[in-house]
Order: sequence, then C-alpha cells, then structure tokens
Amino acid sequence: MSWGTELWDQFENLDKHTQWGIDFLERYAKFVKERLDIEQNYAKQLRNLVKKYCPKRSKDEEPRFTSCLSFYSILNELNDYAGQREVVAEDMAHKVYGELMRYSQDLKAERKHHLQEGRKAQQYLDHCWKQMDNSKRKFERECKEAEKSQVTYERLDNDINATKSEVEKAKAQFYLRTHMADESKNEYAAQLQNFNAEQWKHFNNSIPHIFKNLQDMDQRRTIKLGETYRSFAEAERRVIPIISKCLEGMVSAAKAVDERRDSSIVVESFKSGFDPPGDFPFEDFSQNLSRTGSDGTISNTPKGDRDGAPAPRSDQKHQMSRTKNKLWLFGKKPKAPSLEDFSHLPPEQRRKRLQQRIDELNKELQKEMDQRDALNKMKDVYEKNPQMGDPSSLQPKISETICNMEKLRSEIHKNETWLSEVEGKQSSRGDRRHSADNHHHTPQGRESPEGSYTDDTSQEHHTPQHRSSPPKPGHPNLDPHEFDDEFDDDDPLPVIGHCKALYSFDGQNEGTLVMAENEVLYIIEEDKGDGWTRARKQSGEEGYVPTSYVEITMEKHGKGAVTYI
Repeated sequence: MSWGTELWDQFENLDKHTQWGIDFLERYAKFVKERLDIEQNYAKQLRNLVKKYCPKRSKDEEPRFTSCLSFYSILNELNDYAGQREVVAEDMAHKVYGELMRYSQDLKAERKHHLQEGRKAQQYLDHCWKQMDNSKRKFERECKEAEKSQVTYERLDNDINATKSEVEKAKAQFYLRTHMADESKNEYAAQLQNFNAEQWKHFNNSIPHIFKNLQDMDQRRTIKLGETYRSFAEAERRVIPIISKCLEGMVSAAKAVDERRDSSIVVESFKSGFDPPGDFPFEDFSQNLSRTGSDGTISNTPKGDRDGAPAPRSDQKHQMSRTKNKLWLFGKKPKAPSLEDFSHLPPEQRRKRLQQRIDELNKELQKEMDQRDALNKMKDVYEKNPQMGDPSSLQPKISETICNMEKLRSEIHKNETWLSEVEGKQSSRGDRRHSADNHHHTPQGRESPEGSYTDDTSQEHHTPQHRSSPPKPGHPNLDPHEFDDEFDDDDPLPVIGHCKALYSFDGQNEGTLVMAENEVLYIIEEDKGDGWTRARKQSGEEGYVPTSYVEITMEKHGKGAVTYI
C-alpha cells in the first residue's frame, strides 16, 4: 500500500505524521539517555560501596577467617558486577543513544528535502491552473463582447434608417470580436490541455514519488526504532553470562565459609603454648596443734614427727600470698618491651613469628638471587654485544645484590638458631609435663626431695611440689606474662644478687611480682634467656620481673649460697 496513490491529497497530514515520527524517535532517545544515566550512577554507587567496605590493609592485617575472606570475595564479585553495569551503560550510549541522535538529524534533513520538493510541485501546478483560469476568463469575456457586437450588427442591418457605413462598421466590429473570441478559445483550450497534463503528471508522478520517499523514510525510522529496541535489550543480555558468573562466585564464596576452619584459626592465633594451671596444694594449718593420745584419730602423724620444727610463719605467709597470686587472671596485661628474637612472646607464638620471619627472609633472598641472575645475564649480553651497553656499569649493582644476599643469609641463620632453641625448649617442657603427669597419677607414696618415693604419709606436708618456671613471652596478640601456675619448689631459694627497679611494674598477672620504681629486690634466679628474672622482696614475696626493668648486681659467691631473707 503506497502513500502516493492512497494519500495523494493528504500532504499536510503526512507532513504532521513525519514530524511526529521524528519527535517520537527523539523521545525514545531521551529515555535511553536517562536509562544509561541510571546505570552509570548505579555502577558508581556500587563501586563506592565496595571501596567503603574493602579498605586497604597492610600484609599483616589481611584477614584469614573464611567468613572474612568470603565477604571480600563477594565484594570483588560485586565490583566486577558494577563493571558490567558500566559496560551496559557504555553500549547503550554508543549503540543506542548515539545512533538515535545521529539518525534523527539525518531524518530531519531528508524530511525537509522531500517536503520542499512536494511544495515546489504544488506551486507549479497552482501556476498552471492560474494560467488556464486566466485564459478561460479571457475567452469568456471575448465571447460576451462578440455576442454584443453580433446583436448590434443584426439590429443595424435590419434597421432601414441605418446608413450603410454604420452597418459596415458594425459588421467589421462583429467580425473582429468573433476573431478575438476564436483566438481566446484556442488559447484557453491550449492552457486547459497543458494544465490537465501537468495535473496528471503531478498526481501520478511527482506527488507519488515524493510521498513514496516520505513513506520509505518513515519505514526506515520504524525499522531503526526496532533495531535500537533490540540493541537496548542486547546490551543487557550480553552481560548476563558474566553477571551470572559474578553471582555464582558470590554463592561459591558463601559455600566457602567454614566455621571449623575459623575456630582453628582462632586457636592458632591466640594459642600461648602454656600448660593449664595445676591443682592447688593442700595447706595444713593444723600442724602446730598439740594432740593427745585420744586425738590419734585426727592425724596419723607420729608424735616424734610432730615435735619437728614447724615451717616458718614467713614461709606460710609467703606460700599463701604466692598461692593467692596464682589465680587465673583476665585483667590488664602489662606491656613488655618488644625484642628482636620475640623472646617477649609465649613459646608457641614466638615459634610462629620466627617461622614467619624466616619465610619472609627466604622470599627476599630469592628475589635478590633472581636479580643477581638477571644482572649476570645482562652482563653476558653486554660483553657479547658491546654496542648495547657497558658490562662494567653493572658490577656495582651485582656487588650490592651479593652483599644483600649475605645479609639475608645471616639473618636467616640467626632466626633459625632462635627457632631451634624454642623448639628444643618446647620439647623439653613436653617431657617434663609427661613426667609430672606420671607422678601425679602414682597411686601410692610421695616423691621425696631426692626424687625417691615413700609410703610414709607423715612426709606429706614436707614434700616439695614440682613447679615449672615461667616460660618466655609469646605472641603479641596474647598476654606476654602468662606463667605456669607454680614455682619449682616450696623451699626458699638462695639469694645470688640484688637489683634496683628502673621502672615500676604492676605485676597483675600470675607469677609476676609488683615492684615500685627504685625499689631494691633480691635476685634468687637469673634470667634464663626468656626476658624474666626471679626476685624476692624483703617481705618474702617472690615472683618474676622483666629483666629490662631492673639494674642487676650479682654477688661474687652468691650462687649456691644459702642466704635466706
């Protein structure tokens, strides 16, 4: 169905329709523009959200829990998802909005051209019609004048009073008017024939051709809209596979959450390597009570044994105060100076930190070795091809790299020595614990100070309990002053020196000793390499103090002496 034949007389309506079509196309382009703006803003907000909840961290602060790792994986997938939204917006901007705006300008120019041709054709037809109408009017006038001249001639010809000259004059006028009427008739016929031809040409050739072009233009506009509709949807559909992978990645991250793994990480992070506190010893305060023969049911201790010298009050008081300090504390943790060998950390955490440092040093050493190999290869190339560079210019860098490698190897050896020391002490502590457990489960007898066993229950209150010394400090995330619950023995240790407190120490945790600045204490056990020195106050209270907090003076013959406070 053609506009040229069906709508030959609807030029004005076609003018309005084509203008509406272009307006509709531009309206759709505006819709696409607002749609891609929404996509861009959405992607921007998503990226800002990811940036907000995924701040930069140093290597040591990277999360290790599966729940945290899964969350950051979800953030990465969401960031990729935001990238796909940006791809959608970019495709819409170039393949839909930009294409529509360019096509709209082309349509406007083409429509203007076709409408101008239609108006020109209409103006020419109007001109032909005016010429035909003028010739028609002239022919009409000439015919009327000819009729008048004919009436006048006939009247004078029949009038007997009219002269011959008057009749001849009227006859000549009649012939003249008739001739002019004939000429007007011929002109009118020619103009009418020309107008009919132009009108047929106008409505059968010119207008159908122009309207056909307008119809083709409108159909192309409709096709372009359909294509852009499809492009609009394709821009979204093209990213669906990638978006699906992002969503699958989020689901996989959710499945990767492992509560058992997170719990084990907590154990690995905060494990101190210390043994749990042991049982508190029974303190018998009834030793000094005098008992008669009838009181034998109260105690099985022989009288001769009861006559023995009782334990000094100061020792009992010291034992009570020492036991009081052995409660499981969760209070404020005293700060200890950080040492290069991590001796301020508990054994297990010290071992982990040393192993971590060794791994890092090995990585740095490998980088230096790779750099050395690369420089040597470059040097060989320069030696074979001098035009590429001077081989001697690389020697300083090679020497520097070799020096760095030696320093790193020295550091690795030093840390490996500390690590072997920690592992050896942990092994010996495990053996002692196993020996203590065997003694604890002995069904009969008590261990004597010499290490022998006796079945005499009267020795119960004089048997020294096996105590282990405090360990070295450990991991920074843990309390560096957690000690084993009991000392090596209950008998007072000899004084081997004295010390002066350089700083105050609160000693809130078990096994530690409170001291004030400038306070003088007695040394009863030297620092075993773990950063702690065992000291005793004048009141008899014993405990461990940080070695770096005190100024120590050892007595020449103090070690092994039996000096008691």
